[in-house]
Amino acid sequence: MKKVGIISDTHNMLRPEVKKILQDCDCIIHAGDVCRPEILDEIRWIGDLYVVKGNNDWELGNKLAYINRFSIEGLKFVLVHDKYDLGRDLQDADIVIHGHTHIYSEKIEDERLWLNPGSCGRGRFGGDITMAIMYIDGKKYTVEKMVIS
Repeated sequence: MKKVGIISDTHNMLRPEVKKILQDCDCIIHAGDVCRPEILDEIRWIGDLYVVKGNNDWELGNKLAYINRFSIEGLKFVLVHDKYDLGRDLQDADIVIHGHTHIYSEKIEDERLWLNPGSCGRGRFGGDITMAIMYIDGKKYTVEKMVIS
């Protein structure tokens, strides 16, 4: 079984509580708006790291793609910062992860999981500071919403 930490919109801030949750993950997915490359350096050592460029990631230059497609344990992922940048080309993705809104959402649409882990950086819009943990066992998965105090 793989434990996957899913974060987004850190905006130059990697909270100690978030780092503690991530430290025993096998993989980390960051849905953009990292802002400083040092944030990625703080988590790169933990495990496989999948990242996309967000609308505030100009400091990262062309080092990141806007869309990242990858597989974990046979599940096919599409990762994008703003889901409206994805278009209709989902190919055969099982899971779409996106960020940008700073609001946690999790829904099944067209037999595909759409997951926004919210923001684990600075709070916006009066919402909670959130992230997600996904447990993958073969092609089965569960998702746990994490609210950071």
